[in-house]
Amino acid sequence: MKTILGLQKPLGGEIITGEGIKQKDIGYLPQQTDVQRDFPASVWEIVLSGCQGERGLKPFYSKENKELARSNMERMDIVSLEKRCYRELSGGQQQRVLLARALCAAKKMILLDEPVAGLDPKVTAEMYSLIEALNKSDGITVIMISHDLEAALRYANKILHIGNEIFFGSKDEYIKSSTAFTTLKGGDAE
Repeated sequence: MKTILGLQKPLGGEIITGEGIKQKDIGYLPQQTDVQRDFPASVWEIVLSGCQGERGLKPFYSKENKELARSNMERMDIVSLEKRCYRELSGGQQQRVLLARALCAAKKMILLDEPVAGLDPKVTAEMYSLIEALNKSDGITVIMISHDLEAALRYANKILHIGNEIFFGSKDEYIKSSTAFTTLKGGDAE
């Protein structure tokens, strides 16, 4: 993910994106750390900060930036949390805030690193439903790192499995592969 975002050089080869996708068109939801969970800013400030790349060197957010942030908060059903401090929110609410923030940057693609880690099953299902809607109804390409193989097989159309073996292909190809057989048997947990 860091290579796709331009934060790290590829170990070999190059990253080529289609459809004119530029790095500034990609939203990113990193795996949360304890420090991030305790961030002392309002929900509005965090979501609006997702427009930072679009703002460039301008000292203030534009009317369009604010409208985009508001729209993404509505999408994630967090408008009522706007003035609340981020660190006072539940894990699921925090993930919705961070997803709204990432959507402020995402024009065509969003990268998600373990977006449901630490969430309870109900909130996990809600997050996967939101992510699926972004892909299907909004046409945003979603690239997600997950150890939740069951969810990957339910929602993904392509699987990149990195473990003892490396596999890339369709979900159906993965299910028929020796990599899936080994993983589903419990032999390759990555």
